[in-house]
Amino acid sequence: MAIPQTLSAKPRILIVGGGYVGLTTAQLLQKKVKAAGGIVTVVDPMPYMTYQPFLPEVVGGHIEARHAVVSHRRHLKDSEIITGKVSAVDHDGRTATVELSQGETVELPYQDIIMAAGATTKTFPIEGLAEHGIGLKTIEEALTLRNHILERIESASVMTDEVAKSRALTFTVVGGGFAGIETVAEMEDIIRAAVAVNPRIGQTDVRIVMVEAMGRVMPEVTEDQAVGVVEHLRGRGIEVLLNTSLGSVVDGEMRLINMKDKSEADRFDSDTLVWTAGVAANVVAKKSGFPVDPRGRVTGTATLQIADEDGRVLQNAWTAGDISAIPDLSGGGLPDGTCVPNAQHASRQAKVLAKNVLAASFGQGQLNEYKHDSLGAVAGLGMFQGVGNPLKIKINGFPAWMAHRGYHALAIPTVERKVRVIGGWVSELVLGRDYTPVRDLESPYRQFQEAAGGVKPKEPAKG
Repeated sequence: MAIPQTLSAKPRILIVGGGYVGLTTAQLLQKKVKAAGGIVTVVDPMPYMTYQPFLPEVVGGHIEARHAVVSHRRHLKDSEIITGKVSAVDHDGRTATVELSQGETVELPYQDIIMAAGATTKTFPIEGLAEHGIGLKTIEEALTLRNHILERIESASVMTDEVAKSRALTFTVVGGGFAGIETVAEMEDIIRAAVAVNPRIGQTDVRIVMVEAMGRVMPEVTEDQAVGVVEHLRGRGIEVLLNTSLGSVVDGEMRLINMKDKSEADRFDSDTLVWTAGVAANVVAKKSGFPVDPRGRVTGTATLQIADEDGRVLQNAWTAGDISAIPDLSGGGLPDGTCVPNAQHASRQAKVLAKNVLAASFGQGQLNEYKHDSLGAVAGLGMFQGVGNPLKIKINGFPAWMAHRGYHALAIPTVERKVRVIGGWVSELVLGRDYTPVRDLESPYRQFQEAAGGVKPKEPAKG
């Protein structure tokens, strides 16, 4: 299908992905490119950018879900926004194929292309995982998980079947990285708060299990801090199982495997399985036709230009963020010498990327290499608790919690979102945590359908 009249035919800077890199780069480019007679086009399946470090806080109820996302149309008013997915790229012909949200396909010509589609959840072929697991990569998953947890607690409080009650109150998290640790800590926080106000169940009825295949958690912090985190979580009643993996989850039955001898480590029923065991580059990287590394990431140079396997730069092709393999010139990256996929690199790469695009394609300045020494990392472990090593200074407890909130309040894009998030934090401190579940998210029309005559449930298949 040819490009419709509603889409601009001006010289285009096409940004594939509206996440941290895509949003920030578009913000920095849009006015200057417009003044030069071109247009910035952002293509993303969602109409907003998700600030993923805040997802555990959405689960914990500290942040409203809509405040952890940044609207493209509100903050990219001088850009062209297309809700859809790039399915193919013909860089020789400077054309990208875009599948629009309504099912149509358009061909978009471009001058420059920026591959910035981020990462998706990394999974393994575990029996039952797709049917029973909940990821934590999108705002929809975080909101669903929060309401699922609260619904299970409320339902369990009126169950007479002890087996079903135990299953409802057993919560499992797989993955002991930053996301997994923050998530399980926030889950414990909100579970404890919700149980405390429900007289029909007690804290001893709850079981929270965290599973990690490696021998330690949180590789971003020092080993003694990682040990301290495990001790802290266990002190809150969370079962932390190291050197353990998920073997299968059939009909809600978790079968855990000891990684040392491959024997069965445990077997129990759980209605809640949260999967936070790593990320993978967005599949659009492989579909684009650009060179990718063994991890499926678009290969790039320190100037954030896409390069082939011999290191030759592809003109007018750029990449940054979690979808890219960018050399870490600071020497503190992954074992293969590339940047760690995190928001810290994404935000800083976006600024260098915008300057380099202007320099190469509009003659505004010169190319710069991306180099950033890590500022360290901080993680929240629920209300008033945290751990981290900002600027190589080890901190724990309340100072780490404050550093975590302070850093991310500054890092989330746009003043508007900063104000909304901080306002939510202040109201929580004054009014207390809100642990009200929202029901029927998966069937929002149920009550109306019942009132209008009812829609009978489908009969189970026979034979």
